[in-house]
Amino acid sequence: MDSDPPFEETYKTLFENSIEESKINRANQILITCEECELPLIDIGRLSMGELEREECKKEIARASQEWGFFQVINHGVSSEILEDMRSKQMQVFKQPFRLKTNHQYLNLSAGCYRWGTPTATCLSQLSWSEAFHIPLMDISSSGGLPTTLSSTMGQFAATVSDLAQRLVEILAEEMGHKSTFFKEKCLPSTCYIRMNRYPPCPTSQIFGLMPHTDSDFLTILHQDQVGGLQLVKDGRWIAVKPNPEALIINIGDLFQAWSNGVYKSVQHRVVTNQKVERFSTAYFLCPSYDAVIESCVEPLLYRKFSFREFRQQVQEDVQKLGYKVGLPRFLV
Repeated sequence: MDSDPPFEETYKTLFENSIEESKINRANQILITCEECELPLIDIGRLSMGELEREECKKEIARASQEWGFFQVINHGVSSEILEDMRSKQMQVFKQPFRLKTNHQYLNLSAGCYRWGTPTATCLSQLSWSEAFHIPLMDISSSGGLPTTLSSTMGQFAATVSDLAQRLVEILAEEMGHKSTFFKEKCLPSTCYIRMNRYPPCPTSQIFGLMPHTDSDFLTILHQDQVGGLQLVKDGRWIAVKPNPEALIINIGDLFQAWSNGVYKSVQHRVVTNQKVERFSTAYFLCPSYDAVIESCVEPLLYRKFSFREFRQQVQEDVQKLGYKVGLPRFLV
């Protein structure tokens, strides 16, 4: 399809060298076949109920963040109409010709918003078979390209998930005994962003849709379709997340793990490819300003304090040199 990025042409050398990687690829294939499970499911509608229900709901959120680093929420306040409209508009955007999507004037977004593949990949195991639009929240209101209603739809989605994210991080901070204004002061529309993802059908299961990684933020909120493909590490093994059409997926990012001094867990996750059908998802990332300093809220400290700018620069440096992100281990005391 002329809408698909030219993966096979661009990464031809990696495919040609894949025979030499056959042992690695077979190992990856074994990893990709794993048990499917349901994440902890939390009805956050209970936060509006009586004190007992409200406090128990908060404890469940904190427990899931400690034990899993991932959980699902229902009655989250984001209407099914907004989610369905967002998915419909997202599909329209990705169905445009590849040459149009690579034009930074498409959607009137800044250059570099559209990304695909993995420019730093030196082998198939480092390649991500996906395309995405990374859109800062501040850019949404000025998005006036095709489709014409995308800006309005994304604006509604962004507003509701932003409120949800702030609500969740406040609860998680409170459960550690810290009523902090840090997140409201540092995580602003100018620093947070949305990423629309598409994972095209892939000719081989030896390639990831998204490489194993942790998120470089405080908190991520994900809306995914029912195709499946998201996997995460639990108790040292990979498990597949069973899609739930009513739920949004929440996961803890690296910055929250550092801020909580390791209490809340940022766990590795990945997306596996599907050889027959495409997969769509939309993620919201709660990020601070680059100058924000991340410092553990309890002692003894596991991590030294660092700025978000320093963290991002270290991640980018590692990816360039090593082909993968190291992340928080670089900042251990």
